[in-house]
Amino acid sequence: MDGEYEVVRTDEEWRQLLTPEQYAVMRGHGTERPGSCALNHEKRPGTFSCAGCGQPLFQSTRKFESGTGWPSFNDPVEGSVATTVDRSYGMVRTEVHCARCGSHLGHVFPDGPPPTHLRYCINGVAMNFDAD
Repeated sequence: MDGEYEVVRTDEEWRQLLTPEQYAVMRGHGTERPGSCALNHEKRPGTFSCAGCGQPLFQSTRKFESGTGWPSFNDPVEGSVATTVDRSYGMVRTEVHCARCGSHLGHVFPDGPPPTHLRYCINGVAMNFDAD
């Protein structure tokens, strides 16, 4: 996975950079508990960026309340994320990861509001927030 990204770190470097929860989510493809992250309630203008490499991922103007317990967005900053097919847990989903470092961010679903009808359901621990 690491060889195809601009930002490449060893496993030990990731463990030093990230908290244990961030590491479990971002490098282990885990999921934080719903409702457990303060970024789910963040409403200020600003930018959500990858906690692993700092790449801007989502603008706050694209964030909406999905009721799922995770920060949800209509669409990402252009070119900031990539997707892969996730067949874990006996289902098929579309995984979202950072296009710059490959860190797992969450999943995207086709049940969001207009105009895109997409719901990027993102683990809050995988992001940092910078207020405008």
